[in-house]
Amino acid sequence: MVTDATSGLKRYSAVPLFDPQDGVTVIEPPAAGAGHWAGAPSACYDPDAKRFYLYYRVRKPRPIRGGECYIAASEDGRTFHTIWSATREAFGSDSVERCCLTKALDGRWLLYVSYVDPADGRWRIDLMGANEPSAFDPAYRLPVLTAADVGCEGVKDPWVMVVNGLYVMLVSYAVAMPVPPEERERMHATADIYNTGLTLSSSGLAVSGDGRHFEWQGDVLAPRPGRWDAYAARLGCLVPTAQGWFGFYDGGAAVTENYEERTGLAQSWDLRHFHRLSTGGPSLISPHGSGSLRYLDAVVLEDAIYYYYEYARADGSHELRMNRVER
Repeated sequence: MVTDATSGLKRYSAVPLFDPQDGVTVIEPPAAGAGHWAGAPSACYDPDAKRFYLYYRVRKPRPIRGGECYIAASEDGRTFHTIWSATREAFGSDSVERCCLTKALDGRWLLYVSYVDPADGRWRIDLMGANEPSAFDPAYRLPVLTAADVGCEGVKDPWVMVVNGLYVMLVSYAVAMPVPPEERERMHATADIYNTGLTLSSSGLAVSGDGRHFEWQGDVLAPRPGRWDAYAARLGCLVPTAQGWFGFYDGGAAVTENYEERTGLAQSWDLRHFHRLSTGGPSLISPHGSGSLRYLDAVVLEDAIYYYYEYARADGSHELRMNRVER
């Protein structure tokens, strides 16, 4: 069942949702107060090792921003211990944000890294490979997708899955918009185009046969003028069902809601065309603070779905939560 939080409308879907308040805290924020966040998760389950793996980043107020990222392991999907970490300095970057951890078809582990390119202040995506999730080395990474590749102002927050031998990547991209000459210098001066109001945060799709070389397929979910998701529509997770693909996306009405997005739901049959189910407002919100609930990821097992999400606290910080829903 899908509930528009702002309107109270109920709709039925093939994806079992949850009450965000029923979740359990998996990772605490680094401190209390606005700008102290633990979240941006990427979660997966390895049936060979019988383990959950969870990537997340820790963010602090400016000027630190996304300063640390981690991978943790768990036997039950709830209690995690750290097996890998890196700082923004390892990437020579102002900030590292959501990355995507996945297992390749050949059994190697891949980490698609989202960080600010020190060369031009634009967000980009690189790839690291390793035999184990604990063995990634930021010194050895390969370029995957840049703003120039897409013809936009930045690419970030990748989410990757393998479908019938094809690597499918969802990407948040900063739409190139007409900007007065006097504003162009401001676009990347802070190395965070998404927080300037000089772009829109849209969702695009890229595909690859080897997980390394991706072809840009274009926009698949765009912001809607005048609606609750007018500034941001960031697809971040897909759940397969017999009724097609169900996507969870982060929405925001204006740049003032950047960093504090809430979650909507969309459906697709072909991964190219998405139809919103959260038409009147977000479907999942936090009852605290800004109401933000964002960067949701899902681990789909036979008996349950494990949802991981960044969740606003009353003091303005964000924690990383998990909610297990029986299938």
